[in-house]
Amino acid sequence: MQKIYNKECYGLTEVNDNSIDTVVTDPPYGINLENWDKMPDKKIWHDCFRVLKPGGFLLCFSSIKFQHVFTQNILDAGFDFKDVLLWTYLNGRVPPIDVDKKIDSHLGLDREIIGEYNYIQGNPNSNKKDSYTKKNKKTSSTEQSKSWEGFGTGLKTAYEPIIMVQKPIEKNLAHNILTYGVGSLNLESTRIHYDKGEGKVGHNPHPIGRVMSNIIQTEDFGNYQKFFFVGKVRDGKKTGNIHPTVKPTALMNCLVSLCSIEGQTILDPFMGSGSTGVSCIELNRGFIGYEKENDYFKISQTRLNK
Repeated sequence: MQKIYNKECYGLTEVNDNSIDTVVTDPPYGINLENWDKMPDKKIWHDCFRVLKPGGFLLCFSSIKFQHVFTQNILDAGFDFKDVLLWTYLNGRVPPIDVDKKIDSHLGLDREIIGEYNYIQGNPNSNKKDSYTKKNKKTSSTEQSKSWEGFGTGLKTAYEPIIMVQKPIEKNLAHNILTYGVGSLNLESTRIHYDKGEGKVGHNPHPIGRVMSNIIQTEDFGNYQKFFFVGKVRDGKKTGNIHPTVKPTALMNCLVSLCSIEGQTILDPFMGSGSTGVSCIELNRGFIGYEKENDYFKISQTRLNK
């Protein structure tokens, strides 16, 4: 079953009470990345609580800056806090402010353009016309600002938090699972397979591999610890998916597999370009999605109808 709606999600009027097995969503973060990037009204978390079955999980991507706001808004709807998964990567966003340049600008000391860098900056998934603009090369810092070269205003972003909460179980775990089919994590389906030639690890090694942890990595951190590995999407222009925050299907497959089993129904109230829905199709889950932006809804339709 697939049902997608080109409308705002608030109210979830098309969805019955206690009918959804899992919610997996990547809502706007409220960081003004685009004109639609506003913090969601916390009403949606009450709506999700209503439609989730007792014991059902909700996984919500959030920004580092507003993770605490998302968490509190979600918990206020009645959910129990379970964990925060960290999707880590090494090719994240770098704060663009150079302190020495700000000082020169403040003092009215303009730098001369002396050339052009031979690379292009921008977000490869954005549909903004000025996304790919060449950057001018200018003269070095002045005497007044030279001592502040190399200073910035923040660290490079290398992870995104995924808040994991659960609708309270009914009576006890065994009763809840037998009644509603939800309430526990599908660890077996998300095991990390051993590398070729790698020896078994642990006191009681599993023949398939390690249990997934709450860190999802995108780069090899060496032999000390293995995590689930998935990189960011970087070819949106080539595929026609211009959503600026599209999530990799492999990442969504992991999250959907962790919190559901075949035949169950996943809800995404902020489906964007439909990555959650694509995973549901691949993993034989039902899917219900909402997206109010027409361009992204059309992309979702295309991806889900392939």
